[in-house]
Order: sequence, then structure tokens, then C-alpha cells
Amino acid sequence: MRQISASELVTRIKDACIEACTVLPQDVLNALENALAREESDSGRDVLKQLIENAHIAREEGIPICQDTGLTLVFVDMGEDVRLVGGSLYEAVNEGVRQGYTEGYLRKSVVSHPLARTNTGDNTPAVVHCRLVPGDTISVTVAPKGGGSENMSSVRMLTPSEGADGVLRFVVETVRNAGSNPCPPIIVGVGLGGTMEMAAILSKRALLREVGKASCVPPDAELERRLLDAVNATGIGPAGLGGRVTALAVHVESFPCHIASLPVAVTLQCHAARHASFTF
Repeated sequence: MRQISASELVTRIKDACIEACTVLPQDVLNALENALAREESDSGRDVLKQLIENAHIAREEGIPICQDTGLTLVFVDMGEDVRLVGGSLYEAVNEGVRQGYTEGYLRKSVVSHPLARTNTGDNTPAVVHCRLVPGDTISVTVAPKGGGSENMSSVRMLTPSEGADGVLRFVVETVRNAGSNPCPPIIVGVGLGGTMEMAAILSKRALLREVGKASCVPPDAELERRLLDAVNATGIGPAGLGGRVTALAVHVESFPCHIASLPVAVTLQCHAARHASFTF
């Protein structure tokens, strides 16, 4: 049994929070530059140029890519042969988020109760999704999720007879209804199957994949191609000003489901697809 110090996890989470909010991952930046090469709208090209410039400035000056530094999602793959010593996993994650958002001068966007609306003052608690996996390592991805795109996300329980065409209609409907609100060009995460809550988690995990990397599941990869074409055919374009590139990518993650169900969740991610990962 390998032992890992909770204090070390705190430090790594803190650093990942700051990195995620200030350094746009290279795959996202590459996707924006590829979008610029194929966007035909003048206004769309201007928006993409500004987004790319903004990302470079944020990295060089160590400042947030966006003023909305999000509610912190933390995905943890915990090895079954690992024991955290000196504190619990959730305490360590939240202490790391607390330190990261304080020391990094990142906006605190979490309220203690959905109705009372009192700000917690340190961006905690984080939303933690933890999986037990074989091995003796801990792998963590910190993914701040902004409110503008999150508010446009949706879940629907389709009937099995609606099939792939029904999924396509729902995804395109979600994107059309969102319009410019999620700050396109977006990345669309689609969770397919499981149960209502499982589909939603799948749709979040889909956003962690390298932008534009196709699913290794052939039916999902085919659905991704159909969905991306349909979403970009809406003409919403960068910043909602019109154009060919409404989405940089559509990623589908699937899971077995009940014979009577076809759960579908759509999580929209703004152009600032922020995340930072580490393993130890």
C-alpha cells in the first residue's frame, strides 16, 4: 500500500487551480487556430483572433483567461493501492481549491446555498467526481466551469425509439437555444446512456478529452461527426455573430442503460476549455 501525503495533494490542487485559470491547454489553442483557418465570416475571424490573443496574454502575464474563474470541478482517479495520510481526500481537495483561488487572486463564484446566495468567499466547496481504479497512483484533473456555459446545459430522457436521430435533434436544439450565451465557439460534451445523473457526469468527462480526438467507440465516433456537422450548420458562429465555426468539437461518452431508457445529457463548454491535470 503506497502512502501519499494529503498536504502534497493540497499543494498540487492549488497549483492546478491557478494553472487551469491562466493557461489555456495547447489542444484548445490549436483548435482555435484551426477554426480561424476555416472560418469565412469576417466578424467570426475577428472574434477568433481576439480569443487567441487573449489566451497568449493570459499565459504570458499569469492572469485569468476569463473573469469567470468558475465553480471548480475536480476529477480524481484514486488507485486502490493508495492510502492518503494526514487528511481526507475531500478535505485536501477543498483546501487546495481554497488556497489556489486565494493566492491566485481568482474570482470566488460559489454561494453556500442555491437560494440564500451567500458567497463562501473562497470558491469552495468543489464538485468532486472520484473513481476507484487499479494501481497505486492518484490522477487528478481540475476543470473550472463557468456559469455562462453551464447554465445552457441540459438533460433529457429520450425513448429508445428516438435513437441517434433523436439525440441529434436534442443536441442541436440545446445549442440553438443557447445561442451566444455559452461564448462560442463551444465544445459540446454529450453523455449517452446510464441513468439521468450518469449521463450528466459522462457529458462532463467528455470535455476532458483532447479537443477533436474521436471516440474509440465506433458508433460514438460516427455520432460525433454527425453532431459536429449539424451544430456548425446552425450558423451561430464565434461569439454568436454568425459563421461556420459554432463548435470546435463534439465529444460523446456512452454507458449501458436500461431497456426502456435513452438518457442524454449535453454540457456546453465555452471557448475557454480550462483544465489542468497531474498524476503522482
